[in-house]
Amino acid sequence: MDGSGTITKTTSGAIGEQPVSWAARSEDATGGKTSPEELIAAAHAACFSMALSSGLSKEGHPPDELKTSATVTFQPGEGIVKIALAVEGNVPGIDAAAFQTAAEVAKENCPVSKALAGVPEITLAATLA
Repeated sequence: MDGSGTITKTTSGAIGEQPVSWAARSEDATGGKTSPEELIAAAHAACFSMALSSGLSKEGHPPDELKTSATVTFQPGEGIVKIALAVEGNVPGIDAAAFQTAAEVAKENCPVSKALAGVPEITLAATLA
């Protein structure tokens, strides 16, 4: 419960040294340390955004901007119990229903979503700016 460590490098080198701790995972999200769940959230948001941008572009509606967040809920003793994706898009020439459909397709098909298929609940809120 008091353990901590450090991610020293990633293959690409894009993520620098990051301290991780149990407290960052379950108690104090603002203590200057990260958690595996925070890293999963960042990966999920990035992958989802890429999938959504690609899908929209293939349909002739390249987005001007997508702002995506992912919040991972970790329950000690159970693991990751929920992920909440939220995206706000500035996409010319598309209506809210089509944007929602494209977002749902991206949620189901991005590689990180597929890797996280065992998470009991993954929600999505998609809005046009």
